[in-house]
Amino acid sequence: MTNFDKRQEGFEKKFAHDEELRFKAGARRNRLLGLWAAEKLGLSGEAASAYAKEVVMADFEEAGDHDVFKKIRADFDAKSVAQSDHQIRRTMDELMEKAIAEIKAAG
Repeated sequence: MTNFDKRQEGFEKKFAHDEELRFKAGARRNRLLGLWAAEKLGLSGEAASAYAKEVVMADFEEAGDHDVFKKIRADFDAKSVAQSDHQIRRTMDELMEKAIAEIKAAG
């Protein structure tokens, strides 16, 4: 194996690791976001857990975070929960940072 091959293999492994981290962090963020939204919607216990799972599953509808945002926005609108788009997106960003930190800490 040449040095070039070794470097390429190293880059591929790092890319795969980074993608796995991004996927895990996104799923964790969505679960945390679902629990946050469930509280705002007045849900608790099993209902809150089930709602958090719905939010995680919503992320598979389309690429990016817009599908998750749309679900939360629609559910808040349906229940007249007063949260602006900015507040929802800010919470999404904050919870992504938290999710990444938790995953790195678990190592």
